[in-house]
Amino acid sequence: MHLDHHHHLAYCTNIHPAETWAETLNVLQQHTLKVRDRVVEQGTPYAIGLRLSALAARELLEGNRLPLFREWLARENCYVFTINGFPYGAFHGTRVKENVYRPDWSTPERLTYTCQLFDILSQLAPDGGEGSVSTLPGSFKAFEADESLILSNLESCARHLEALSESSGLDLHLGLEPEPLGHFENTEDTLSFFERLLSQSSDRDLLLRRIGINYDTCHFAVEFDDCHQSLDAFRAAGLRISKVHLSNALAFDLDDPAAVDAIRRFDEPVYLHQLIANENPLLRFPDLPDFHSSGPGSAAEARVHFHIPLYSEPTPPLRSTKSHVSDLLTYRRNHPDFCSHFEIETYTWGVLPAEMQKPIVDQIAEEYRWTLGQL
Repeated sequence: MHLDHHHHLAYCTNIHPAETWAETLNVLQQHTLKVRDRVVEQGTPYAIGLRLSALAARELLEGNRLPLFREWLARENCYVFTINGFPYGAFHGTRVKENVYRPDWSTPERLTYTCQLFDILSQLAPDGGEGSVSTLPGSFKAFEADESLILSNLESCARHLEALSESSGLDLHLGLEPEPLGHFENTEDTLSFFERLLSQSSDRDLLLRRIGINYDTCHFAVEFDDCHQSLDAFRAAGLRISKVHLSNALAFDLDDPAAVDAIRRFDEPVYLHQLIANENPLLRFPDLPDFHSSGPGSAAEARVHFHIPLYSEPTPPLRSTKSHVSDLLTYRRNHPDFCSHFEIETYTWGVLPAEMQKPIVDQIAEEYRWTLGQL
């Protein structure tokens, strides 16, 4: 939806299982339109935060599917301003874990996929506006990827976006999404990575126009970073905030045995749930089983990369990092032009404990209501 003339809010459709284009369109028809009818008045343009797998993107570019989708959007008074390009392949109902980072930015497959997403977006985004795609933070630390290949592929992507922007009249930009245990994961890591990216290029301005940051409030909360300080640091470095993911994480006290036991209920086999404890330096665990096999250590608090609904607090003694989302929205009020793309992203609905689930349309509508109430 339009928050105003320049700012847009959507929910990310990666919450819905869909890998082919036919499955994706069915999700939009069966779920997204029902959400629309809950959250905007009839006749109001409705924004879609689209998720396309690599397979769905290839299929959408075949034949007359893309023109037909444009007609469907116009008929339903919907528009697409952003695409989630982080998960390349299967994202539900199977073991995803670290595979969500594959293929990474050291590979031609990731470059091709991302360029295809922008080819699609250049045909869907509102005329004269912006279009964003979010993507992984280069790679996963444990992969020890060749950073020179990552930097080269990102620059190739930026050149593709520059040409597409000139031909389409759109302002197209890619948002790299720092995530716990990603190739870069927190404020300090991100600033260092972008300096390396910019220093290897003969056209810094091009990269600053087309490559930015997707700021996920769950991820930065899990890293114990201060929202306002992080955003100020990125903007002082001249980095673009391409998109904001509004998302909520789990937190608990490590000296509370009941809390340590309660977090076991969120250990599930599909997604990676990195845990960070606020020792000095921070203590990082790739997933919840790694934490439980090692013990709580001496830190006072731990935070877990598990997206829970924005409006929800887990049953005590667990709690959430919702305050980081509120801090972000306060920052927006004080700096209204720092970013124009906002997306609710709670993709873990299918693996939430039963008492935290509502029917999916109800849940998404409630997240919209919470967010709009904070603006």
